[in-house]
Amino acid sequence: MKVAPVSRSQPVSRVSKPIPVWGIFSLATNGILLVTVMILIGRQQADESLPVPEGNPVATVEVTPTPAPTATPVPSPEPRVEELSPSTYQERVQRLREEVEAIAANPPERLYVLAGDSISLSFPEELLPLEVTWLNQGISGEGSQGLYERLPLLDDIRPDKIFVMIGINDLLRGEDDETVLENHRRIIKDILWIHPNTEVVIQSMLPHRGKNATWEGREKLQDVPNQRIERLNERLAAIAQVEGATYLNLYPLFVDDTGYLNPALTTDGLHLNEQGYELWRIALTLADKL
Repeated sequence: MKVAPVSRSQPVSRVSKPIPVWGIFSLATNGILLVTVMILIGRQQADESLPVPEGNPVATVEVTPTPAPTATPVPSPEPRVEELSPSTYQERVQRLREEVEAIAANPPERLYVLAGDSISLSFPEELLPLEVTWLNQGISGEGSQGLYERLPLLDDIRPDKIFVMIGINDLLRGEDDETVLENHRRIIKDILWIHPNTEVVIQSMLPHRGKNATWEGREKLQDVPNQRIERLNERLAAIAQVEGATYLNLYPLFVDDTGYLNPALTTDGLHLNEQGYELWRIALTLADKL
């Protein structure tokens, strides 16, 4: 049963920013239906005409723009780091607990959760798509075991969707593939046990820049080849299917023709820049509509 439409303190409604042309072509060339892309463009940019590959018609949907309500400001997340001290980690968990309690006290009409590490944590709030309330449950340096252990934080809320991206920190710390995969299986099972009406969306791990990264731990990246991440993603897709989750394959959208994270989408070869989050936003928007 859905509850009255309220949010943490004031209703927050997000109106997606216009989709950039580079994002459209990146998505189209990586297997997402161009027709779907064009329908979404028509809804967001009525009366505009965008170039598309020759031979593909543009579907236009007329809409009447409505002014977006003013969003309630929220604090920015703490600076991103990959290793938090135990006390800092617990402080972050406590803050997430307080945010969950606020949501539970005033349940929104539609609630989506981002669960993961620093890549999810750093998703700019203003870029999160769709007219829903988003709860960001990312923690810098988080691994799959840590995420699994703090899932009880979500027990008292009723999210419509939980988007999970986790695992890269496990690999950087030397965890084996089977541990990462089993933790994903446990995460899906636990969420669906407590929230049987929630859609769990397992998102693929992203590629990195390897030796070309500027991230301070780039030597660790060289020990985790992108081919290994690709194989893990293939197995994650199979686990999602078996366990009743949805799989969202972001990897092809972010990899370049050399097999590494596209340098135009990253700040340091591991984390994303605004353009990277724009592309992720488009993928989330399309996944929600398909």
